Amino acid sequence: MNILVTGGAGFIGSHTVVELINAGHTPIIVDNFCNSNPSSLDGIEKITGTKPKLYQGDCTDAHFVTSVFEAEKIDGIIHFAALKAVGESMSDPLLYYRNNIDSLITILEHAQKHGVKYFVFSSSATVYGEPDTLPIPETAPRKVATSAYGNTKQICEDILRDTALASHGTLRAIALRYFNPTGAHPSGLIGELPLGIPNNLVPFVTQTAIGIREKLTVFGDDYPTPDGTCIRDYIHVVDLAQAHIKTLEYLATNANSTIYDTYNVGTGKGVSVKELLDAFEKTNNVKVPYIIGPKREGDIVSCYADPSKMEKNFEWKTKFSLEDALRDAWKWQQGLR
Repeated sequence: MNILVTGGAGFIGSHTVVELINAGHTPIIVDNFCNSNPSSLDGIEKITGTKPKLYQGDCTDAHFVTSVFEAEKIDGIIHFAALKAVGESMSDPLLYYRNNIDSLITILEHAQKHGVKYFVFSSSATVYGEPDTLPIPETAPRKVATSAYGNTKQICEDILRDTALASHGTLRAIALRYFNPTGAHPSGLIGELPLGIPNNLVPFVTQTAIGIREKLTVFGDDYPTPDGTCIRDYIHVVDLAQAHIKTLEYLATNANSTIYDTYNVGTGKGVSVKELLDAFEKTNNVKVPYIIGPKREGDIVSCYADPSKMEKNFEWKTKFSLEDALRDAWKWQQGLR
């Protein structure tokens, strides 16, 4: 299939492009490089031997998007393109509402016009907020979002659901709710490349270990968890990328499947911040200087997935361990020097 991958030069997008090529599909990347680097395309080519097609532009620009759809025959879409910094979304919410929502609407309008059948959306476990039960199933209620970013994911899920249902099955869609993507491609050729100060824990850990950052701050150590630090579900980015391929192929081969659905993508294992730091130091034989700082407003205590629905319906299961992810992230960081 020809698959449009919006945000395909980003962290998760670039790894998914690699897996699409490995599975025999043809990815068509759209990216404006506001949150990514063109160097990822060189990495994709070195890993796969294939140079993916790229259209550089903004998904909120209807004229640009029209030009892409008129130039290409597109069978399915994986929509990653979005701004994702929680803190920034609170200081500039209109930027996030304009970008994240308008881009989805623009892509969906063109998908309908051009008869695209399959749509996979990049959602987030942030839609669950502070969960009532652990691990979190897809049936868990969505809570009022604690950030504008989180709210855009909830709104986008609703837009996608309503659009798919109104299509009466001509467009079928699945929203994948990611937990905490981490790691890098085992080759060390593509990985997470934050612009400025990292928003995610593992890039901050690797940058501190290599000396770019003086020290890491652990935000709070008196949470109601075994070691007092927050617990998250860290999934290797290659496992996450492969989940997108399984989702896309499920939509393509199950004509009678649900018109719209949501799936968790995680390991099902909760790991605390301190446990992750210990595992990183042990796996890579390197020290990470850190201090304990005050809690951050809005941080959730514990959040990890029940991935059984994904495992059962898509015959998908994570293959990489936390140690694999931390080793690959460190290999990627060292290669950036």
